[in-house]
Amino acid sequence: MTKLLVKLFVKDSDNCDNPKVRTAYGNLSGVCGIILNLLLFGGKLFAGIVSASVSVIADALNNLSDAGSSVVTFLGFKLASRPADREHPFGHGRYEYVAGLGISVVILLMGVELIKSSIEKIITPEDKTAFSTLSLAIMIASIFVKLWMYFFNSGLSRKINSTALKAAALDSLTDCIATSVVIIGLLISASTGVQIDGWLGVCVSLFILFTGVSTFRESLSPLLGKAPDAEFVDEIKETVLKNDMIVGIHDLIIHDYGPGRCFISLHAEVPCDEDILEAHDAIDLTEKQLENRYNCFATIHMDPIASNDAFTNELKMKVEEGLCELNPEYSIHDFRIVKGSTHTNVVFDMVIPYGLDLTERQIKQSAIEKIKSIDEKLYPIINVEKSLSD
Repeated sequence: MTKLLVKLFVKDSDNCDNPKVRTAYGNLSGVCGIILNLLLFGGKLFAGIVSASVSVIADALNNLSDAGSSVVTFLGFKLASRPADREHPFGHGRYEYVAGLGISVVILLMGVELIKSSIEKIITPEDKTAFSTLSLAIMIASIFVKLWMYFFNSGLSRKINSTALKAAALDSLTDCIATSVVIIGLLISASTGVQIDGWLGVCVSLFILFTGVSTFRESLSPLLGKAPDAEFVDEIKETVLKNDMIVGIHDLIIHDYGPGRCFISLHAEVPCDEDILEAHDAIDLTEKQLENRYNCFATIHMDPIASNDAFTNELKMKVEEGLCELNPEYSIHDFRIVKGSTHTNVVFDMVIPYGLDLTERQIKQSAIEKIKSIDEKLYPIINVEKSLSD
């Protein structure tokens, strides 16, 4: 069914980096969600009224909130597809993240309201819940519909790497669990006469709140500027280093402006004895390769290094070995030396991991002592930094 819907409504469906294709996937998910959730809301509301069950009505209202979430998804992808303008030169792709955030807020608000009504029924019980075969059939059918929606949105989210669609999928899965709990409650009440409807309403509400918190955190993370995926970083490095002129890269920064819209900047090391015009052409070519492959903006700074100087290479290797003794996660780049009559300046950038208990001053001091143990005439000039991509 999913493949058929994609074939019918998403043109050029394999070109997922294209913003128009992403919008088509988002629209498909949103429209399907709106239609199916409204149908489920009507069916469950009828079942809840017939059975006088607050947990069934709570589940129905949850589907109504899901329909609202689908509207948010639809609007989010529509807004994300808007082209760049003077105020937003990198486009509006982050609207997709905002849509995921909006879905989570709707889920949280509904969860709070439902838990309040369930607690009220526990404190002041009403009439006994009536068992209805029709109500049971509606609830079971809704589980199958929600399972299909889970697999449907999961497949689309993996296809286009969308946090908004992943949030919609998780919401559908939680609905399956919540509805199953409600069905169990109806059967228990019918067979034993024990009224646990209010307690089950609380369980459903807690499931809803859990989903809301999870989706909120996942949608907020890219808006705050989370680190890029390690696989993406490795792909970029592999693409850049395929150019024979480039012998190393560092200071890789990836700014996320929405799925399929990012800004990549990095420093590329080239031998200092290469022709500068040829090196510049190599850098330009690599920028274009990155832009074409990842639908991104790419800027590469060229760093000339003395890659053919034996003394420099040997000293760099000794410095790297010494720093690795201090911490295996230390790394260096932009290594160069300036020889003098009384001492030799050793200049480099030192990348340290996050979470160290040492201060920057302590890290520098230990590194200086380690380098001077190699040769007292070495004068280290160290710039300490943390990686922004891995």
